[in-house]
Formats: sequence, C-alpha cells, structure tokens
Amino acid sequence: MTRSLRVAAASPVIRLGDVGGNVERIVQALRAAGALGAQLIVVPELATCGYVFADRDEVRAASLTRDHPVWRRLAAAVPEDAVAVVGYAERDGDRLFNSAAVLEHGTRIGDYRKAHLWGAENTLFTPGDGGAGAVFDTRLGRLGVAICYDNEFPEVPRKLALAGAAILALPVNWPLVPRPEGERSPETIQAMAAARSSRLATVVADRWGTERGVEWTGGSSIIDEDGWVVAVSGSYGIAVATLDLRESGDKSLPPHNDLFGDRRPELY
Repeated sequence: MTRSLRVAAASPVIRLGDVGGNVERIVQALRAAGALGAQLIVVPELATCGYVFADRDEVRAASLTRDHPVWRRLAAAVPEDAVAVVGYAERDGDRLFNSAAVLEHGTRIGDYRKAHLWGAENTLFTPGDGGAGAVFDTRLGRLGVAICYDNEFPEVPRKLALAGAAILALPVNWPLVPRPEGERSPETIQAMAAARSSRLATVVADRWGTERGVEWTGGSSIIDEDGWVVAVSGSYGIAVATLDLRESGDKSLPPHNDLFGDRRPELY
C-alpha cells in the first residue's frame, strides 16, 4: 500500500549572524510552503544563523538553546497537520552543536545533532552524541533526519531506513564545486543513490547565493523512492512535490525480491 505526502524544501534568504531576521524569513517560508499544501517542510542547515563563521565566539553569539523563546514563534508558524525540520546552531552549556529541530504546529518533537562534521565545522562544533541520523515519530509517520555531510556515509540513510523511516529530511549547506557541464552536483547524485539503495525518499533543503565568499550550490531538491529528482527550487525558493510513499518497512521488489529481505549482513 502507498500513501501520498506533499513535501517541500524551502530556502529563504539567510544572513550570517542575523538570527532575528533569519527567523522571520523562516516563518514566512513555512507559511508559503503551507500555502502550497506541504505537510513536511525542510529548511537548510544552520538556517537560523548562517554557516561561514570565523570562530566559536561568532557561533555562540548566533546560537540558540532548546528553550529559547524563538522556538515558540517557529512552532506556531508550522502549518496545522504539518512537520518542519529547521537547522540551527545549538548551545548547550559550553558546547555548540550543528543541530536540527523537528517541529509540529505549536510543538517541538525533538532535535538531532550532526554526527559528521565537515571542514572547519570541526573547530566550531562538538560532534553529535546521539548517533548518526535519527528517527522521530511524527503525525506523518516515522521521519528520518540527518544533516549534510552525514548523508555522504551510506550507512546513515540505510540505518534510518532499517529503523523504519518512511522519508528522510536533509538540511544541507553544499558549497558549489566544479562539475562537468550538464551534470548535477555530486552531493545530489550521492543523495539520489542513497534514496534508491534504501528506497528512502529524501527532501534536501540547500542554501543559495554566497556567504563570505562561499558560493552555495542551490541544490534544494525532492528525490523519490526510486532515486529520481522530481522537483527543484521554484517560486519563493521552494521545491514542492507530492510523493507516493510505501508503508514503513515495505521494501518489496516484486515479483522475486525484497530490498531488505535479500540482505546478507553475514557476508559483508
């Protein structure tokens, strides 16, 4: 059996250190995506604060605790019957994490801390201490969440799929890298392959524009269970699509195969 789910990857204007302005633009993006019928809305990695920080002091100044009042505003902006995933810099005592909050209308379901830190992130953040990727029980079913570089480790989306995730929310900041003319970004290709190998639809929310000389890929996209890109950013910086999702755990490949049933871990 399958069910339909309307999903969106929203990429509002994000300015480094402008937490108040970024939050207001995220609120607008959540409302715009809701007006398009989105039930799952994903915004980029570190969306509340920006990415290219000079040092930990800059991160700390733009970080948020989990009980910061701004979360009430963001949760209130999530459309009813929808789920949103919002990237932010999390402050927990002396530690700083690259995190994502999972929100329903008026409610915070939980948070995920990025496990695999990329480049200079290693000098700014503490690696997540709760596992690589996480699965949350939401009104939409079991939702997998990972952040950017996490997804370049094939074990992560596979682990989330094995844990029953029906779809993966993937906030990212992908710096633009050279590629042959006409080709998709390598990160998109990796996400497509991961989606297909675990039959795990993926919503990628990426940055666009530049920040302190870093040009972003603008790779926001929606990838279906077969690994195909079915939507990219359109109006208002939002990619939106309706996905047909099989029930969690159904990895059958008729007439003779089952993606997970055919696994032989004892041989790997």
